[in-house]
Parts: sequence; structure tokens; C-alpha cells
Amino acid sequence: MLIDEEFTLKKLEIFLAFMRTGNLARAAAELQTSNVSVHRAIHSLENALRCPLFKHEGRNLTPLESAYVLEERAQKLVAEVVDSVRLTREAAGFSAERFKLGSLYSLTVKTVPQLIMGLKIRRSELNIDLILGSNFDLLYKLKNMEVDAILISLDEHANDPDCEQIALFSDDIFLATPADSPFDREQEIDLADVRDATFITLTQGFATHQDGNRVFKQAGFEPKVAMQVNDIFTLLSMVSSGVGYALLPGRIAAVYENRVKLIPLQPRYRLQQHIGVMFLRAKERDPNLLALLAECRMYANRGG
Repeated sequence: MLIDEEFTLKKLEIFLAFMRTGNLARAAAELQTSNVSVHRAIHSLENALRCPLFKHEGRNLTPLESAYVLEERAQKLVAEVVDSVRLTREAAGFSAERFKLGSLYSLTVKTVPQLIMGLKIRRSELNIDLILGSNFDLLYKLKNMEVDAILISLDEHANDPDCEQIALFSDDIFLATPADSPFDREQEIDLADVRDATFITLTQGFATHQDGNRVFKQAGFEPKVAMQVNDIFTLLSMVSSGVGYALLPGRIAAVYENRVKLIPLQPRYRLQQHIGVMFLRAKERDPNLLALLAECRMYANRGG
């Protein structure tokens, strides 16, 4: 049996409102529409079903047995549809109870905790999963909808027509040395002075790895790399232990602050990372994402 095109969920909702209130005026008030619209919807529903639902007694509509049968079934049907819409939206990451936020390791020192605290205030029921990784890994996860938003370095690889960005702050690159290095009292450093030093770097895919390569290229030498590591905290530990030097962003200054010295580079070598949030345009109306973006704008306005 084909369903008549006049049989719609909207008309079922109007019908249920009338059955619940027992009155055209009260149903119209609940639905914020007119008495005539409610009456038309019920009449159209009867036409679609090809059977009467009510007995007309003057201006009153008295439900028939058919109306009570439809009411019981329609309540279940509408509830199923509402639940189906909710589950479908959650599967697509829209207003789900969990929010997956991707971030660079270095942003967990200050930025991520502040944003998560603000997001929890706005949406206290929300469970937040934090996924850490490199710029490359996080961009891949975003494009494959494995995360809802990412906090990354907005370099040339982050330009994507399917995504939007909001800038948060800019961060200078410094030379990181052990606190007792020969350069710990320098106001700024000429990279030529450390061309023979041993360096530790992050692995490829990290924005700081790419930025370090740019700085070394500008300085005119290939660094002697003792090791590559997969997170910035391991790298800091290696620097503090005297294994080697590194080029790192200033946002990690609070980590190992008594054991690692961040020395500014001379102006000709200076380079900035531009940190921001990135998300898919297809999700820009998701309430959870909108709450995060509001926090990001406040964070940016405060200057990070």
C-alpha cells in the first residue's frame, strides 16, 4: 500500500496536539498556529487515510475509535522519528553527547585547558575526548570526521576549501637549550654560533619540525640531529638533560622552566607559528562546535 502524499509527520503532530488538548483553540495555541490550520490539517489527514477520525457535533470534533488507534500508533511513530533524527545527527557528529577535540601536544600547557573549561561551562553535559597528534595527523582525522575540531598551526597545509579557521594567537620560535648552556645569558642568538651543536627535533608532520627546517635553511646549514621524537614533552626532557638543542615555540616556556632556557633568535631568523582552530564547514551549525568557537573567539580577544 502506497502512503498518500497528504499523510505527513507534521499533520500527525497537529493531530496528536488536538488529541492531547481536546480542543482546536488549545491545540492551536500550543502549536502557535490558527484554529483553521489545525482543522485543515485534521481534515487533510482524514482524506489521506480515506476514513473518518472524528464525529462532527456542531463545532466540536468527537474522536472515533479510529482516532484513538491512530493516536497510539502515531505517538510511537513520532517518537521513533525524533530518535532517528537524533541518532543520525550524532553519527554525523552534530550535537552529540561527546565532542572530539584534536590538539597539538604543546597546546595542552595553557590553551586547551582554558578552552575545555569554558566549553564545559557552556555545555556541562558534554563529554570531551582530547586527541593529541601532529598537524598532519590532526588534519587527516578532521577530513575523515574522526574529530569535530582541531587546534593546530595554520600553515599552508591547513588551507582547505572544505574547512574554516579561526585564529587564536601567534607564537615565536626560540632556541631551546639546557639552563646551564653557554648561551643561557644571551638576549638573542645567532644560529651560526650553534651550527656545530647537536639538535633534537620532532618527527615529520609536526608544524614545529617544518618551521625548524625553514629556520635552519635560512641560517644556511643542516643541523646535526641526534634524535627525532613524537611529542614535544619528550623533546623538552631530552633538552633539559643536555642531549641537544631544539627550536621550539614560546608557548612551552612554562614546562621545565627551571631546566630549559628559551633564547630569542636574531631578527633575520625569526619565525612565527599562527595557532588556530579548524573545523569542517559542513558542521558549522553544530551546537557543540558553536560553543567551542565562542570560547575560541573569547580566547583570541584576550590575547591568548
